Amino acid sequence: MNLSSLVIPVLLSAVAVYGLGKRVDVYAALTHGAEEGLTVLLRIVPALVGLLTAVSMFRASGAMEWLSGLFAPALELLGIPPETAPLLLVRPVSGNGALAVASDLMASHGPDSYVGRVAAVMLGSTETTFYTIAVYFGSAGITKTRHTVPAALAADLTGFAAAALAVRLFFGTGG
Repeated sequence: MNLSSLVIPVLLSAVAVYGLGKRVDVYAALTHGAEEGLTVLLRIVPALVGLLTAVSMFRASGAMEWLSGLFAPALELLGIPPETAPLLLVRPVSGNGALAVASDLMASHGPDSYVGRVAAVMLGSTETTFYTIAVYFGSAGITKTRHTVPAALAADLTGFAAAALAVRLFFGTGG
């Protein structure tokens, strides 16, 4: 048995001992926290189901391929490989969808290719914006996002361009 397998049990035990030392009903606090977690889950599940359904429909309809072709010239101007357009469209919405798109890119272009490296860096340096907003704003009961979505999408676009630039600077384009 290694030390890393003991971290979680020791942490949980330490919290329980600390709570008992402060005369807190640890079990009641645990069940109350679980109850609040389930309440939050019930509030955010509809948004997540709708989001994941929309992503599946978007991919199955062919709209993603059409938009990818439409955005290709602008992406080239920004220094982003046009092959990554599907990743740029899916990443703000779905982490699993983005991982599937990146896997397809790496399977077709190779993981050590310019496109494969850019896709990998994009996955690591951008966020699933709409998913995150749905979870955090939904759990807090916030319905008006105001400037959050445009600012977050601008940050994603910056992350995509920075990913392409970083890969180009450190590895070149390979071509």
